[in-house]
Amino acid sequence: MSNNLYRDIREFYDASSRLWEQIWGEHMHHGYYGRGGTYKLDRRQAQIDLIEELLIWANVNQKNAPQNIIDVGCGIGGSTLYLARKFAAQATGITLSPVQASRARERAIDADLEDRVSFEVANALEMSFADNSFDLVWSLESGEHMPDKEKFLRECYRVLQPGGKLILATWCHRETNSLAGKLTPDEIKHLKEIYRVYCLPYVISLSEYRAIAIDCGWQNLKCDDWSMAVAPFWDAVIDSAIAPSAIIGLFQAGWQTIQGALSINLMRQGYSRGLIRFGLICATK
Repeated sequence: MSNNLYRDIREFYDASSRLWEQIWGEHMHHGYYGRGGTYKLDRRQAQIDLIEELLIWANVNQKNAPQNIIDVGCGIGGSTLYLARKFAAQATGITLSPVQASRARERAIDADLEDRVSFEVANALEMSFADNSFDLVWSLESGEHMPDKEKFLRECYRVLQPGGKLILATWCHRETNSLAGKLTPDEIKHLKEIYRVYCLPYVISLSEYRAIAIDCGWQNLKCDDWSMAVAPFWDAVIDSAIAPSAIIGLFQAGWQTIQGALSINLMRQGYSRGLIRFGLICATK
C-alpha cells in the first residue's frame, strides 16, 4: 500500500503545485483567522499568520531561535524559506514531489537563500539524516499523509537534537472517547472520500497522536485544537477556485487536480459538522 500511496501523493503534488502557487502563492497550508475564526484577512496573510501563531504557541522566538531546521513535507518551500529568513537559520525541506523540490530550489535562489536552504526528495518515514541533526522539526500539514503515524513521530524524534523542539500541525478526525462516541458509518464514508481525493492513508484523533508521542518518548508535550481558527480557509479556497484563471489552470493540470478542486467542499463540510479537526502538537526531545 505504501508504494502506491507514495506514488499517488507524488503525482498529486507534481500535477497541482504549479496551479496552487499561481492562485495562492508559496504557502500550501491553512490560514489562521483568529482563535474563533472571525478575522477577515487576505488569504495569503492568513497563511503567514498561521506560521507566526504556531511559533508563538510553541514559544519559539529570537531568544531561543533554532539554528538548523527540517521542514517535513515542505511543499514548494514556503515555510522553509520563511523560517530560515526569520531566524537566520540553516533549513532543509523534504517532499515526495520532485516538481515541488525543484520549484523550492528555484525559490531559494530567488530569495538569495540558496547557501542556507536545501530541498530533497525524501520519504519522511525513512530520512537519510543522521541522529540528532536538527534543533527544530517543523511539520505543517504533512502528518495526514503518513501511512504509519508512530514511525513518523519516531523518525522525527531520531533526527532531532536533545533539547530540540517538534512543532506539528495536522488534519485529524474528531475525538471518539466523548459523548459523541465512535465514528458513524456516514462519518467514515465522508473521511474515505477525503482520503481518496487527497491521497491520505487515514487520519486519527489528536488524543491518539498524543498517546503515540508519549510512547515515543517525547517530553513537555503540549496539544491544542485550532479547528475554529482555520476553518474559514476552505471558504476562501472555494472562492478562489471559481476565478477564470483557476478554471483554466485546472484543465491544464489534469483530472486528478480537477477532482481535488471539485471535492473542496468535502473539507468545508467536514469542519462544519465537527468531523475534521486541526490538531497541534509541540514537544521536546
